[in-house]
Amino acid sequence: MKERNGFLRLFVVIVFLAASVAFGQTAPGKLAFEVASVRPSAPLDMTKLAAEVRAGRMPRLGAHVDASRAEYIYVPLRDLIAYAYNVKNYQVTGPAWLATERFDIEAKIPEGALKDDAPAMMQALLAERFGLAVHRDTQEHKVWALVVGKGGPKLKEAPAAPTPIDPNAPLKPGETKIEGPEGPIVMARKPDGSTTMNMGKRGVITQRFDAQSRTLQIESSTVSMAGFADMLTNIMQMGGDKRQVVDMTGLKGNYQVAVEFPLADLMAMARAQGFGPPPSAAAGGAAANALPAETASDPGGGSAFSSVEKLGLKLEERKAPVEQIVVDHVEKAPTPN
Repeated sequence: MKERNGFLRLFVVIVFLAASVAFGQTAPGKLAFEVASVRPSAPLDMTKLAAEVRAGRMPRLGAHVDASRAEYIYVPLRDLIAYAYNVKNYQVTGPAWLATERFDIEAKIPEGALKDDAPAMMQALLAERFGLAVHRDTQEHKVWALVVGKGGPKLKEAPAAPTPIDPNAPLKPGETKIEGPEGPIVMARKPDGSTTMNMGKRGVITQRFDAQSRTLQIESSTVSMAGFADMLTNIMQMGGDKRQVVDMTGLKGNYQVAVEFPLADLMAMARAQGFGPPPSAAAGGAAANALPAETASDPGGGSAFSSVEKLGLKLEERKAPVEQIVVDHVEKAPTPN
């Protein structure tokens, strides 16, 4: 059980890293990295990464950009396209393999360019190395609408507004910083085994695994409903449900939120996405194979809906206009470095 919990803790960290990163507005004009290396990602050594997480070192995955260097580690091509065009990965329409072909990119930002120029440089890189051609479109898609339940919200307002992240502040031991859709996200592993994600104005989220109840517990004292919707989107996508959770609550403040998701649901969702050991090799053997069929078949694992309802909120299936980046052409393998 200890190793299973360690794997899941790492898995959730990776999911948030993979699903959360994006960039700010693209600067006008033709921009390009001074030099860039593009390589297919090697398979993750989960045992090694889990050991690093237990030692308090966060895995260097996802997007890391500063004034002189841009690094993208173990990132699906779909997400690289999303980064380049300032959208989220579920807004990219193209071949299914875009979500499974992962790459490591190391690039140098030219002198005089800004960190916010990185998306435009990524556009140029993808066009040059992958032959990427896209167009924008707005289409109606099924989404999960986060709305207030019939009895009203059961949320407490945050005692204080969240504090923006200072992008120039030095990182503390055990911290790592990735680029998020609303600015930098600082992640840290705590001595009690929990992981915090400081999203600046969107709040701070803490996640931990409870071995006794076998649940992933996520809580925040200062999260916005938009930030909460993004977190739910990540959880739903673990199970293969690519629909966006859209905040339609009308609640504009920051709130205290606590939800939990059963370990069995997360294990089933992780295996559905190709992470972790197969059921026969997982800790618990027969118990792992005995997961309810409806858990594995339900994209959301069922638990997301019940957890949301306890907060006086509800997830409703609706249609809404969603901007899409439609891939017209892309090569599966990049041109040589």
